[in-house]
Amino acid sequence: MADEFKKGDKVVWSSHGRDDTPGVVERKITSDTEAGVTVVDLDSDECKALLGGFIAEHPEVWNEDIGV
Repeated sequence: MADEFKKGDKVVWSSHGRDDTPGVVERKITSDTEAGVTVVDLDSDECKALLGGFIAEHPEVWNEDIGV
């Protein structure tokens, strides 16, 4: 595998459980980017409070799919 890719290089990678997804290098990305994905820190106090509130208000929904 090449250490550095350049514009126009043909590449193949695994994506979303599929093998051999072909592509062509368009540009070099040197910083974090977004691709329509939202990252949620599930260990954050805000997330814990939100989920805890939902469980308290809707225990039947929580227990149906996730709980006991």
